[in-house]
Amino acid sequence: MQIVTTPDRFNVPDVFVDLTRLVGQRIFLKCEGFNFAGSIKLKAAVEMIDHAERAGTLRPGSTIVESSSGNLGVALSMVAVSRGYHFICVTDARCTLTARQIMRTFGAEVYVVTQPHPVDGLVGARVRRVRQLCADNDDYFWPDQYANTANQAAHYTRTGPEILDAFPDLDLLFVGVGTAGTLMGATRYLREHRPSVRVVAIDVVGSVTFGGPNLPRMIPGLGSALPSKQLDVSYVDDVVMVPEVDTVRACWHLARSGFLFGGSTGTVIAGASRWYEEHPEAAGGTAVAIGPDFGERYLDTVYQTQWFTDLYGAEMMDGDHAAPGSTGSERMSA
Repeated sequence: MQIVTTPDRFNVPDVFVDLTRLVGQRIFLKCEGFNFAGSIKLKAAVEMIDHAERAGTLRPGSTIVESSSGNLGVALSMVAVSRGYHFICVTDARCTLTARQIMRTFGAEVYVVTQPHPVDGLVGARVRRVRQLCADNDDYFWPDQYANTANQAAHYTRTGPEILDAFPDLDLLFVGVGTAGTLMGATRYLREHRPSVRVVAIDVVGSVTFGGPNLPRMIPGLGSALPSKQLDVSYVDDVVMVPEVDTVRACWHLARSGFLFGGSTGTVIAGASRWYEEHPEAAGGTAVAIGPDFGERYLDTVYQTQWFTDLYGAEMMDGDHAAPGSTGSERMSA
């Protein structure tokens, strides 16, 4: 039995899904959404706020302000309201309506940036808005997930040990990259305690993190329009770049077996599957993929046929790649 008094102190660390039957490879998906914020971002949110409170940079009555595409904003809004802070999330139109509504339900303000920065895109515009808000208000605190080492510390002290405790014979780790906090924290721990693990970073086509061109991306979560301030590529063995179409298809494929995962998780699974196609000699080892989120917040985007066809074209959808709900029906009775 677990009894909690605040929602930010609850997180289930040891749920893994065996994906062998679903993707044809022995991959164990670490499900990070079993907490009251619904994603892995709760770990970073708690660690950054705890660190700021200990350092005295976050004081009673302060306002927390952060740039987020959704999941961290939800996590910070929950942590803020449970500890008596006000929270402002600066996001953009890619943030799902559900995530925005959750934040507002927790009492947060949500600012939606509509004009991208000419070089740094929407993320750059969001960061500039955060900086301006902090410059104009002395009692505003910016955790800065992009540069804050407490972000990766959460995964060095928790995610990495959780994985190795469950799979001490681990051979492969697949992890998605946004700010690179999860990647760096978990990988630093594994390099110290099981250096033989092969680390595969999963990024999104259109992200600049590993040197690619900055292109439009519609699914919030992984990828970035700004170079990572936390990434050390020496910790990474391989990189897989995933087109968003493959992210959606992975989500749909898993939904047909009853697993409703979010866009970030779909990207990681799609990337792991592609990596195995290019490295068949690695089959049979013990692999863990980190699944950051669940799919409820993506019901009006990733899981909508019209959203998909509007963005990627109807020709990208065929009998094998139809949306899970495209053949479903709804009945009403008197």
